[in-house]
Amino acid sequence: MSNPAVPPRSLAEALRARDDDSLAALLRARPDLITPVPTDLTQLATRAGTRASVVRALERLDLFALRTAEALAVAADPAPYAELERLLTGDAGDPAVSAALPRSLGTLREQALVWGDDDRLRLVRTARELLAPSPQHPSPTGLGPTVQEATAGMSPGRVQEIVTAAGLGSTHDAVSAVASLTALFTNRKRMSALLADLPEESRAVLSRLVWGPPYGQVTSEPAAHLRRLLDLGLLVPTAPGTVVLPREVALHLRGGRAHREVEPLPPAVEPAATHRPQVVDATAAGQAYTALATVEELLKDWDEGGPAVLRAGGLSVRDLKRTAVALDVSEPVAAFWVELAYAAGLLASDGEADERYAATPAHDEWLEQPPARRWARLAEAWLTATRTSGLVGGRDTKDRTLSALGPGLDRGAAPEVRHRVLTLLAGLPEGASPSAESVLARLRWERPQRREEDLRSRLAEWTLKEAELLGVTGRGALSGHGRALLGATAPRTRDAVSRGPGDERHGQTPPGTAAPKTPDAVSQGPGDKLPVHHRPAPAAEPLSPAEQATASAAAARLLAPLLPEPLDHVLLQADLTAVAPGPLRRPLAEVLDVLADVESKGGATVYRFTPGSVRRALDAGQSASDLHAFLAAHSRTPVPQPLTYLIDDVARRHGHLRVGAASSYVRCDDDALLNEILADKRASGLRLRRLAPTVLAAQADPASLLEGLRAMGFAPAAESAEGDVLITRAHAHRTPPRSAPEPVPDGPPVPDATLLAAAIRAVRAGDLASTTPRKQGDRPPLSTGELPRTGAAETLATMQAAVLTGEALWIGYVNAEGAASQRVIAPVRVEGGFVTAYDHTADEVRTYPLHRITGVAELAGD
Repeated sequence: MSNPAVPPRSLAEALRARDDDSLAALLRARPDLITPVPTDLTQLATRAGTRASVVRALERLDLFALRTAEALAVAADPAPYAELERLLTGDAGDPAVSAALPRSLGTLREQALVWGDDDRLRLVRTARELLAPSPQHPSPTGLGPTVQEATAGMSPGRVQEIVTAAGLGSTHDAVSAVASLTALFTNRKRMSALLADLPEESRAVLSRLVWGPPYGQVTSEPAAHLRRLLDLGLLVPTAPGTVVLPREVALHLRGGRAHREVEPLPPAVEPAATHRPQVVDATAAGQAYTALATVEELLKDWDEGGPAVLRAGGLSVRDLKRTAVALDVSEPVAAFWVELAYAAGLLASDGEADERYAATPAHDEWLEQPPARRWARLAEAWLTATRTSGLVGGRDTKDRTLSALGPGLDRGAAPEVRHRVLTLLAGLPEGASPSAESVLARLRWERPQRREEDLRSRLAEWTLKEAELLGVTGRGALSGHGRALLGATAPRTRDAVSRGPGDERHGQTPPGTAAPKTPDAVSQGPGDKLPVHHRPAPAAEPLSPAEQATASAAAARLLAPLLPEPLDHVLLQADLTAVAPGPLRRPLAEVLDVLADVESKGGATVYRFTPGSVRRALDAGQSASDLHAFLAAHSRTPVPQPLTYLIDDVARRHGHLRVGAASSYVRCDDDALLNEILADKRASGLRLRRLAPTVLAAQADPASLLEGLRAMGFAPAAESAEGDVLITRAHAHRTPPRSAPEPVPDGPPVPDATLLAAAIRAVRAGDLASTTPRKQGDRPPLSTGELPRTGAAETLATMQAAVLTGEALWIGYVNAEGAASQRVIAPVRVEGGFVTAYDHTADEVRTYPLHRITGVAELAGD
């Protein structure tokens, strides 16, 4: 551990002075530094300064922390805290910026982008290169180079001319002349007097360059007002026809501010409307039920084998349109439901030669779960999935169309954006729905440096829409079960209102209780202090899989009383329709789907009975008596006579004709009926001929013969080779067992506490091995990272002596893979060509072959 009284001379020394909690915060904020685990703190510091790692760290800074880093990039190196504060607050000062600066500087220090004490703040070299002004990469501050940098290529004589024109005494060399000019430009009083003597045209030129870009164009013969600026060094030529405004001049004109706007505090997420929480929960629950019904209908439509898989993978545009029509939704919404079912593991490709999409075996298990649990599985899959349905129909980098269920839809940032958007909604008072513009503004403040900023904005917009479709939100506000899905509880302490299941389902206040009061403060600014019950605390980061499973179970428990109970009855009407006033129990719904056709959906589903639908039920093995008994058992109204007649009429004719394979044949005991068929012109395409008084042969296959006869108004039944009636049922097609698609992470995953503890322990031990002082004796000192080199005899003798004295040794070791490392060991036993020792680096007893030890050295002192 470094001496805290001595200022660190490098980032490695600054990291060495940190405690374990501080190192854990660094590795949690920048998980790429732990992949793989560095051998010591020097390697950790080196890795933290690489370009790829610094770029990733800068992308995850909020706007004010980034502004702080940009200000440090244009400050002196090192810079005192006071200079940094002046660059951010200006000469006039800004209490809000001054109050927020310690937090942003703490963030930069925590992420190892800034190191050093307050009187010597240093930005990591790579970050300075990325953020400092240069002609190739202009600074976001809009500042240009310093006077020293701008005059670097200028002749000494020209520098002396500028000094003289500015009223300064001539110097003996260019370096002191530039220093004198810099002192003039940084002196507020003298600089103000110099600018006051300029003509208005000259000051107008400076005002156009002051906030950037600092570069301008001039002709070979500049006008008098431009010549005056060039003579005084207020503009410095950098190339033929190009001039630049020096940084010191721009800072004076800006009042000392490095940025036009700093925005130290995040913009508030503004509520657009406020609803009673009961109404929000009831609306969200209704949409959750609709989501379940939509996914069930989708998978039922693909039950016998869905659309074909494109050669490149995914769903064709035509099949997506057909799915949208079947679900009665738009194509983007259909793509969302298809992708959601895929993310939940409910559908996949079957892997056959003629590959098609179909439901998975997990779909059947899912159907057996309670509705709330089924919804929780869908919601959890949506929250954690990286596949993004909003991209469907767009183009990839190779200008190929992105299709639903196809490749190229994974975006690693999607789960983080979804979680963050819902967390912002959870920060509002219950029942408050935000405006989309305020949510997007907040996200832009939190991640201003993202390369895919437009994608993050679109992900946020899609999240708001998809959360409403799925029932996570209701009327734009986060529901109680939506809060639970994030890992937060939705307290119901307002006015001590206790609701029963029926009250929650309809979003009403029970009689005799006071209606919940709408919160007065609906805006949430940085300093707002909302009551505790308005601030359930969701997790700041996405939950681990185990935590998410617990949160999903809690969400299901909250949702369950809000969902309508399935019904076991329908209302039969005289116009051959049946009305289901709510969701039906599964056995009833399955039989009714076969016996009748769905005519309309909504709060109540209307089924219509037709000859075709009744014949479908008879083909499935039901008899007329079975159908009569079923309707009588499940109808709250008497069975209408027209429906009874319809079933009896279709059943009387059903199976009177028999179709088999000859190619095919028709047989019937009534030869007059066969004569009628032969005489019908519509039967010409079937190419029928009489084989016997009761048998007709056809050239068509049995399926075509069945369809043809049914189109003529008959009700034939298929029969087997043994003459038995074939019962036709829909054969459910299932894929082999399939797992849900794995999310594609956005960079290395955040390490858990166990991994962090183990990594810090290994880094500390490795750092001990690399930094512990060694006795060198007469040998020259070793450079950093160099392994000790001793002969075999000397190594053995030193080991044996350490066993007797109990001293620790520093060794170089090369493992079987050829990887070299430094270790600090305390030898316990030396025999048979092996040394058994307590390894301080690994914090355990290990055995090492002596022939793999490159050398040994004694440690200095303790």
